[in-house]
Amino acid sequence: MNNPVYVTQPAMPPLAEFTVYLEKIWEKRILTNNGPFHKQFEKDLAGYLGVKYISVFTNGTLALLTALQALRISGKVITTPFSFVATTHSLWWNNIKPVFADIEPEYLNLDPEKVEAAITPQVTAIMPVHVYGNPCKVEQFEKLANKYGLRLIYDAAHAFGVKVNGQSVLNYGELSILSFHATKVFNTFEGGAIICHSEDMKHRIDNLKNFGFRGETVVEEPGINAKMNELQAAFGLVQLKYVNTYIARRKIIAELYRKHLMDIPGIRFIPDMKGVSHSYTYFPVLIDASVYGKTRDEIYEGLKRHNIYTRRYFYPLISQFPSYKGLLSANPGNLPVAEKVAEQVLCLPIFPDMEHEFIEVISEYLKENAV
Repeated sequence: MNNPVYVTQPAMPPLAEFTVYLEKIWEKRILTNNGPFHKQFEKDLAGYLGVKYISVFTNGTLALLTALQALRISGKVITTPFSFVATTHSLWWNNIKPVFADIEPEYLNLDPEKVEAAITPQVTAIMPVHVYGNPCKVEQFEKLANKYGLRLIYDAAHAFGVKVNGQSVLNYGELSILSFHATKVFNTFEGGAIICHSEDMKHRIDNLKNFGFRGETVVEEPGINAKMNELQAAFGLVQLKYVNTYIARRKIIAELYRKHLMDIPGIRFIPDMKGVSHSYTYFPVLIDASVYGKTRDEIYEGLKRHNIYTRRYFYPLISQFPSYKGLLSANPGNLPVAEKVAEQVLCLPIFPDMEHEFIEVISEYLKENAV
């Protein structure tokens, strides 16, 4: 390619529409602290997503940190090694010990059976991830949480707009956390949110993200500064007008990839789930070198030489980073499915404005390099 093609590219609405909001911000001179656009964004976002209560944050990592504080979680939490490292970092920063369980091979989410096998008296919660926006086995996790008296929090960073049988996936669990990072389907430059199911919990979350203040002079507990500012909120309001278009374009790209790649031996892609409305956050493929003839890393480097920048989401596993590999649950061989997938996975470029020519070039390269 003459110009570099990256794994994603931020979706941007018309600048003129955002400028209207900027003029209002300049006029009112309210930049943060629960301003008018912040309030409107929370209201409109909850309506779009089909959730009752939402609290928006300056980024998704602070939302994860605050969610754990909001539920007063301690001890050990079972989570997946196959995610972005912020998932586990949020536990570590809350002085919670992560326990890794293996993933299921089809959709690469945390495996409920492996989770149940990892439960001990010290485990207080489960934190699955809807990897690539594919919903976890939410009903099974609900049963596990009830059976063992555990809290259930979802890292839903990839699951914006995803529905299961017409119901937002964000309505499962006690809390769900979104990311609005620039690489996501829906972005506010940076940003994030916590979805909860009661007014009391929303008040608690709102207090925690504002230093713990309740009212003007009372600080109930140590909080943090994680408030979304007016610029981010205004950008989000404009983005909401276009997000359905972004998702529709992503779906077309995913379908084209599947059409081009379906007959290549050694390459597997993840099919849509029955009854699920997807947002097509990423397009991962798994490359089985024993069948395909080349390793994932050889393809990754080869595409890079052609100015096409894929990503190996998620490699290495979180459990293989120095900070976590000393944990008993991170021992080599304890996570066989995740370890295998991490060596095979390659996320191909997908973004709303992506030219279909790119799909053909990438697919042709993958065909030419197959045995």
